[in-house]
Amino acid sequence: MNVVIAVAVTLLVTWIPALVWWRRQQGRNGDLGGPARRATFETLHTASRAAPAFRAGLTEQGAQKTARHLRTLLDCPALAITDGERLLAWDGEHDHHAEQGPKHAEVTLGNGRTQVHDVTCDRLDCPIRRVVVVPLATDDRVIGTLAAYGEDTPAGLIRAAEEVAQWVDAQLELAELDHSRTLLMEAEMRALRAQISPHFIYNSLTTIASFVRSDPERARELLLEFAGFTRYSFRRHGDFTTLAEELRSIDRYLLLQRARFGEQLRVTLRIAPEVLPVAVPFLCLQPLVENAVRHGLQDRSEPGLITIVAEDAGSDCVISVEDDGIGMDPGDVRRLLAGDARPLSDDGDAAGIGLANVDDRLRQVYGDEYGLAVETGRGAGTKVTVRVPKYRPGVTAS
Repeated sequence: MNVVIAVAVTLLVTWIPALVWWRRQQGRNGDLGGPARRATFETLHTASRAAPAFRAGLTEQGAQKTARHLRTLLDCPALAITDGERLLAWDGEHDHHAEQGPKHAEVTLGNGRTQVHDVTCDRLDCPIRRVVVVPLATDDRVIGTLAAYGEDTPAGLIRAAEEVAQWVDAQLELAELDHSRTLLMEAEMRALRAQISPHFIYNSLTTIASFVRSDPERARELLLEFAGFTRYSFRRHGDFTTLAEELRSIDRYLLLQRARFGEQLRVTLRIAPEVLPVAVPFLCLQPLVENAVRHGLQDRSEPGLITIVAEDAGSDCVISVEDDGIGMDPGDVRRLLAGDARPLSDDGDAAGIGLANVDDRLRQVYGDEYGLAVETGRGAGTKVTVRVPKYRPGVTAS
């Protein structure tokens, strides 16, 4: 995604001078013939208003919303957008030419090149006599056209239309990446849910059953906690939740584990109240805690200690999950986070796969600087740290 964003910025930088020059040359009554700064500002402002319409890709609704802004950028009497099969949008007073839009787009759709066509019109009051048709493409595939209609087609208009079309291409690429990222995150979430240890589910139910006769009230309480845990883990809406909700689910998980292991499992929590409302990716802490319990109790006779800390760190919230167990080989952790999904444990649960899943989602949402930090060594325990911004546009708990 960073590459595409860089391309979009480059396109913005390259076509601004062309558009500014075209607008200044074509300005009527001196309205747009002022300082270059004003022209640049107007161009950027218009582009920023056009961009959101492409968030969902090349759609009829988006095209109709953005056509007016694109026509303003090109300062042409009329503008048309097609998707390869039909006219999506027409902007301009001379809509009697709108039905010709798909016909004018045919050659460009076929060869992917800019075309200039004569436009036949019997109306003396209509200024449209020529049209510049430029391709709209994603992944080197032409998916539509942008057509600028006018009385003539000077070189400046042709160049400006091509630059605007390239900017639109970048917006469409970003829309496809957003869609792909959404699908990927949904797939990863399904994988993460499926990775919730079946041993944990089996052992929890077995533990609850053991209390049915000896302590029915305890069995009832544990069953309610188990239901709450599974209900939260398998909910179907929302990519984000609050830290408070995530910790509440973890508390249920640890309650069930303590019912099974008794004094063998000790837990310490230090949570700063001011970070509880912070939005975090759904199920971003559960895999860390599950791994900590596994490594904290594996191959040892003395009790294991799990420490969960959530702190206020200025603009960020820092969360750590630490165990004093067997630890991991740092090389194994590096390979795991790099995409090698080989199991890190012998019980077939692929103990560290959840770590890679969480790391990937954090980087997708917040950027590479917000990936997991893992401190570990053989026999030295493991500490996994998560840093998330308290606020990030588009990240809200649901």
